[in-house]
Parts: sequence; C-alpha cells; structure tokens
Amino acid sequence: MLSTLLLFAQATGHVTEAAAAHGEAATGITKITQDFGISWPFILAQVLNFSVVAFILWKFAFKPVLATLDERQHKIASGLQYADEMKAKLETAQQESAASAKRAQLESTRIIEEARKAAKEFLDKQTQESAVKANDIIAKAQQAIDLEKKKMLAEARTEIARLVVVTTQRVLAKELSDADRSRYNDAATRELTGA
Repeated sequence: MLSTLLLFAQATGHVTEAAAAHGEAATGITKITQDFGISWPFILAQVLNFSVVAFILWKFAFKPVLATLDERQHKIASGLQYADEMKAKLETAQQESAASAKRAQLESTRIIEEARKAAKEFLDKQTQESAVKANDIIAKAQQAIDLEKKKMLAEARTEIARLVVVTTQRVLAKELSDADRSRYNDAATRELTGA
C-alpha cells in the first residue's frame, strides 16, 4: 500500500512538472508549490508517515498510558475514600474511647466510694465491738474488784475479830471458851459493819 501511494505521488509530481514545462499557466497552488519547492510525493509520504506513527503511538503508547492514568486516578480516588472512611472510624473510635474512659472513671469513683463506705462501716463496727469488749472487760474487772473487796473485807473482819479476841484475852488474862469467842467475834463484826 505504501508503495502504491509513493507511485501515485510520483506520478502526480511528474504531471505537475510536465504541465509547467509545456508552458501552461500555472494555477495558484501549483505556483506556490513551485515557489517554495514543495514536492507532492514527499508531502504525501510525510503525511502517511505521520499517520502511521500517530496510529502506532496512539495504539501502543497513549492508550496504555491513558489506561494507566485512569487506573491510577481510580486508585487515588479509592485511597482518598478509604482515608475518609478510616478518619471517620478513627473519630468514632476516639469518641468510644473517651466514653469508655469516662465510664471507667465513673465506675472507679463508685468503687472507691463503696470501698470508703465499707471501710467506714467496718471501722465503726470494729469500734463498737471494741467498746463492747472494753465494757465487758471493765464490768468483769469491776466484778473482780468487788469480789476481791468483799473477800478482803471478810478477811479483814476475820483478822480484826481474831485480834479483838486475842486482845481481850490478854486484857482479861483468861482463856475464852469457844462460845465466848464466837460471841465477841459476832459483836465485833456487827460494829465493823455498822449494823
């Protein structure tokens, strides 16, 4: 096909040269082509070459490049959409985290208050139990003191009665019988007790 076009261009060029050689009046286009030295076969060959190169570039260079650009544009758009989605998820996660931290803080405050209340109740209970135990110990000690006092008073009465009898024996210089001794002891005891 290329050779056919070149032959056609050469033939056209020979016809133009022949017409000019025969002295015919050159038309406007012919005159311009002659003045500027334009050769129709070369122009047609250049147009044909340009068309072939443009087609090859379009088919094997521009089309893949444009497809790659479209694909890259699509990837960028999907990447931006993914980034927006992640940003929204991050904001949601941050809000949930803040809410969770607030709930945890409220829960910890509640637990601390409950622990303080339980500790205060335990302390009050222990204090009451200690007071009851102390009162029991004091009451028992008081009872022991009272018993010891009664025991000491009884021992003191007995000792005083014995001393009264011994003193009376010495004063009277005679031995007392058991009945007299008992009578003196009873009298001394009555005087000591104030009856």
